[in-house]
Amino acid sequence: MRLPILALVVSTFATPIVAQCGGSWSNFLSGIRADLVSSGLNAAQADAFLSGARLDQSVLRADRAQGVFRKTFLEFASAVISRNRMENGARNAKRYRAVFDRIEQQYGVSRGILLAFWGLETDFGQVQGNFNTRNALLTLAHDCRRPELFRPQVIAAAKLYQHGDFDPRRETGAWAGEIGQVQMLPADILNNGVDGDGDGHVRPKSSAPDALMSGAKMLRDMGWRANEPWMKEITVPAQMDWSKTGLQTQLSRAQWAQMGVRAHDGTLPDLPGSVLLPMGHKGPAFMVYPNFEVLFEWNKSFVYVTSAAYFATRLEGAPRLDPGHADPGLSPSQMKALQSKLAQKGYDVGKIDGILGAKTRPAVQAEQTRLGLPADGWPTPALLAKL
Repeated sequence: MRLPILALVVSTFATPIVAQCGGSWSNFLSGIRADLVSSGLNAAQADAFLSGARLDQSVLRADRAQGVFRKTFLEFASAVISRNRMENGARNAKRYRAVFDRIEQQYGVSRGILLAFWGLETDFGQVQGNFNTRNALLTLAHDCRRPELFRPQVIAAAKLYQHGDFDPRRETGAWAGEIGQVQMLPADILNNGVDGDGDGHVRPKSSAPDALMSGAKMLRDMGWRANEPWMKEITVPAQMDWSKTGLQTQLSRAQWAQMGVRAHDGTLPDLPGSVLLPMGHKGPAFMVYPNFEVLFEWNKSFVYVTSAAYFATRLEGAPRLDPGHADPGLSPSQMKALQSKLAQKGYDVGKIDGILGAKTRPAVQAEQTRLGLPADGWPTPALLAKL
């Protein structure tokens, strides 16, 4: 699930959107109707867009039950990168070769990346979600957890309806309001939608060229560097300064080579990169580049982005990774205990959710350094015991 920067979303509309939430459903819809009219819809269009709208409890249940990202990288990657997905990826790469050629020429986004997200998000368009998109967005805008993110998406969906590219009663997608084969939010479609098949409409749900071209344009606008790599598997020495690893440190190829870091296969690009150890210094190892970090604008989950990036390399011919022999990690309850201890020490680990995410990893690394443990960002029972 990808939630865009609010400023980008709000800039789509002439009138700033006030993120009110909660209260009675009817009063909430009245406020939404006023926003729709302020944003350029006429009264009849606003009424038609909201006709039959209802609060969807199943959306709220899905929002509160995101447990999949508590898996380790190897667990998640093994689950989602199946033989069937690899074969379907190769098949679709061939089928849409002309589209990918056009994308790489126009946007500089690798076909492997788009194939990976297409496969992980919707199984290449086969499973796009069956939640009513309008109701999902209204439900999440009414819920007071993140109304500032979802209320503008309601307005964006109404804009798509105004353009003839959204049916509020029939449009379906993911529980968080993403639409189409690569799962884009309505504001993303407004800002980055591309008519890839030339039919005069942007319909990422039914048109693979529309979805792929729009996803590529979105990545470019997020900061994707044309025709640059994102990830390559490496080998690391038995001993090195592990505190240099992680996304917070970028060094040149020569600097990494001096520490004993080598490409697992072939040679490393001559670009500054970061050593990524998703399961510590005894597990899989990658060199990642600025384009890897752009992927977090698509999905905030570390394990999802790392798996998608690795999947993309496999789709472009890379061999299976060396899993290594990672030290045992923490259970979800142990991870929550660790996050609580880190928070008590003053670290910003975000939500105490049992997920080893982008904020928890640097805190783990800092404490490993303080305690004289290998500072690779992978929390172990030994670290928890020392804390």
